Amino acid sequence: MLHRKIYQLCCDGREVCVFLRDQQRWIERARILDIEGDLVTLRYETDEEDEVCSWEEMVRLESIGAVTQKLASVPRGNVEPLLTEDCPEAERIRNNYTDSNPET
Repeated sequence: MLHRKIYQLCCDGREVCVFLRDQQRWIERARILDIEGDLVTLRYETDEEDEVCSWEEMVRLESIGAVTQKLASVPRGNVEPLLTEDCPEAERIRNNYTDSNPET
């Protein structure tokens, strides 16, 4: 089942985090480039002493302990979040409960 999920993530081209259980480390913000047999090719970048290094690593499928992906993010700082009122009327999601029971 893990093989199928990794294949799906490879096809989607999404960024993932991969835990390598034999090395007890996480590879963050990686892309799965290829799956050939039991070898998975990952590409990722690291920041090391004022330089960005790009890595391409081949790992065995059996050494992958977990794969996670980011679903959403929220900016930090003094950023005002968008509210429903900021959304155009045509794109708003209506609440069926309040639409079917108008206030009297």
